Amino acid sequence: MYVDLPFDELKVDPNQKKRIAYFYDADIGNYAYGAGHPMKPHRIRMAHSLIMNYGLYKKMEIYRAKPATKQEMCQFHTDEYIDFISRVNPDNLDLFTKEQIKFNVGDDCPVFDGLFEYCGISGGGSMEGAARLNRGKCDIAINYAGGLHHAKKSEASGFCYLNDIVLGIIELLRYHPRVLYIDIDVHHGDGVEEAFYTTDRVMTCSFHKYGEFFPGTGELRDIGVGKGKYHSVNVPLRDGIDDATYKSVFEPLITKIIEWYQPSAIVLQCGGDSLSGDRLGCFNLSMNGHANCVNFVKSFNIPLMVLGGGGYTMRNVARTWAYELGLLNNVKLPNELPYNEYYEYYGPDYKLDVRPSNMFNQNSPEFLDKILMNIITNLENTKHAPSVQMNEVPNDPEDLGDIEEDTAEAIDTKGGSEMNRDSQIQPETEFYEDDDKDKGEKNIEDNKEDAMEVDKPEEKPEDGPEDKPEEMSEDKPEGKPEEAKPEDKPEESKPEESITEESKPEEAKPVEEAEPVEEDQPMADATKPTEDELKEIEELNKEV
Repeated sequence: MYVDLPFDELKVDPNQKKRIAYFYDADIGNYAYGAGHPMKPHRIRMAHSLIMNYGLYKKMEIYRAKPATKQEMCQFHTDEYIDFISRVNPDNLDLFTKEQIKFNVGDDCPVFDGLFEYCGISGGGSMEGAARLNRGKCDIAINYAGGLHHAKKSEASGFCYLNDIVLGIIELLRYHPRVLYIDIDVHHGDGVEEAFYTTDRVMTCSFHKYGEFFPGTGELRDIGVGKGKYHSVNVPLRDGIDDATYKSVFEPLITKIIEWYQPSAIVLQCGGDSLSGDRLGCFNLSMNGHANCVNFVKSFNIPLMVLGGGGYTMRNVARTWAYELGLLNNVKLPNELPYNEYYEYYGPDYKLDVRPSNMFNQNSPEFLDKILMNIITNLENTKHAPSVQMNEVPNDPEDLGDIEEDTAEAIDTKGGSEMNRDSQIQPETEFYEDDDKDKGEKNIEDNKEDAMEVDKPEEKPEDGPEDKPEEMSEDKPEGKPEEAKPEDKPEESKPEESITEESKPEEAKPVEEAEPVEEDQPMADATKPTEDELKEIEELNKEV
């Protein structure tokens, strides 16, 4: 008999505050794999609409990430493959016949308009989310445009072209010694497992349907090789698994892995095709059963990156991701859907909850106990929490740069109308109180210091513009009258005022103004001649 979790079963603590960075780009919904293709990027726009209309924007910071560049993509993928992705389009497809076969581009992974830009949005969100986690700018980073776990180093696979998960984990590894990757998509996360199969710095754990099912990998005995031995955990499941059964496997296994591996960061892929009623899935999870995994991982209070993934019944994916985002913000969303631009998609009941079916559960307790015992034995037979040698943190990628600058630049390049279309609602103090609590005060102090420097001109070097008029008075006494009246304005009377006047840009060019004065030119404002000069004039007159 099926047992599911009631809608109000999951607990949240409203007093527990998490700093959440949510990445979204409105352009993601404009891309289409083609008519009849099950992958619909539009589901991300539907989820975002629910998130905004539920008012969750008030609880977090919303960013549009800078799209990943070719250089950043090539941190994992080959140059040749990324060059192909950037150049191919439906109009020139005939010129790349060999490359289509080589890079596995075809029916499952078709070439469509804007393919490279679509990959850039997915990869940019995951990389920037990881970068913010690295610098402690947030506790949880969310990128529902990511989670494309099938893409390989030099080929597309399973509707995935760019493996944003691997790129995000590579960024996390710059600061974190150990990263745990958890995958609750109905399909095995083969691309991520393959990328880190030989290292102990990343542990991959995938809960998936195994058997005659894409991609056909993820056996229980696939545990990694070399240093990565026992660092690939696969939980092969059968059709019809329900909430209670999934929970009985997920929670004890994840608890054991975190206790043994002690990761300093976690990446959670939340593929929605493990939900009941999915077009391509075969599990029977309700929205609560799926969300329980997210809520449980969050409870460990480890820096967390949450990604999207599969999910081919759009209304179910959108509702589940919105509900899970509410849990991450410690908010229980009401079951009544708010009116939104895609409201008609959720008929006839217009409720948030995704209910299970009466599908038969083929996962017996004996079968699941055997899997758990096997995995736990593997964990206990290897060393505890592998250490990492102390190394200097490498420099940031040139194209990544400073987080705040990149975020601002990415928003500016899209324009103000794009910000409105994305509903990019950000707290007024986003870059001060939340990102850097001391940054606002520091800017105020810097401004005060600058003002003090302006108000204190006497601190300028003594050999500045004050000395130049003195040299002029020796060589050319007929110089500028304002600068040659020591009797009227002695230096001892008001030194600050005289210096302030000389520091003005308009009066700081005594040489240029003194040069035009010629001997024959009348000097209406010149100073009175001295006694010596008068004597010389009298002698000259006598000679004449």
